[in-house]
Amino acid sequence: MIRPLLTKVKPTAGFANIFHLLLLITLPAVVFILVRLNFELLALNTIILSKWRMFAVRPRFWAANIRANAIDIIVGLSAVLFMTHSTSLALQGLYAVSYGGWLIFIKPRSSLLFTSLQAAIGQLCGLMALYLTWAAGPLVGLVFVTGIICFLAARHFFDSFNEPYARLLAFLWGYFGAALAWLLGHWLLFYQLIAQPTLLLSALGYGLAVLYYLDHHGRLNKGLQQQFVLVMFAIILLVLTLSDWGDKAV
Repeated sequence: MIRPLLTKVKPTAGFANIFHLLLLITLPAVVFILVRLNFELLALNTIILSKWRMFAVRPRFWAANIRANAIDIIVGLSAVLFMTHSTSLALQGLYAVSYGGWLIFIKPRSSLLFTSLQAAIGQLCGLMALYLTWAAGPLVGLVFVTGIICFLAARHFFDSFNEPYARLLAFLWGYFGAALAWLLGHWLLFYQLIAQPTLLLSALGYGLAVLYYLDHHGRLNKGLQQQFVLVMFAIILLVLTLSDWGDKAV
């Protein structure tokens, strides 16, 4: 009597997986159509409403669920903002396909490598979308949101390693990101679509994350550490040296 019950579970599970996959494909398509119809605000709300399951539990779990889904929300909102600021149909379609790839191939993975990649993508997309959309906005808002994005990305990264000081390290990275945004926000420069704070925070953040990842797996030696530090320092020096600090600040 047990075997028939077990055989009935497999088709249900398979149908559920197929249905879930269809929903993941539908979301980028719906967002793409809404943006093409100039319903940008509705597209942003669609991303948020797609995470309704965060609140399908007791309220005491809401904060933890929001933090766990923060990177996914950031990437989704960023995809919409990228599409909104593009007039090319092909480029908007590329953003939609990329968002679909995130939902299907990157977001569901839970290994250390993929959770680290998720945090890196979330910070990069979030900061790019923020400065692309709100570059001329109030500096205090730019600083605050930059700090929040850096904090959430760092928390997502360190939580996957069961780091006992994950919260403290995330707050430190968020504070550093906010401080850098406040400093450079007075002379906000862009390299095509990437703002200077985004470039510097990405170079520093990715370098430090790789060092932490290698150290966690026992593959970090003194020579490799010095190489990474020199590369990060060279990138920062190159960016600051070649920047035009004249009257072109936003």
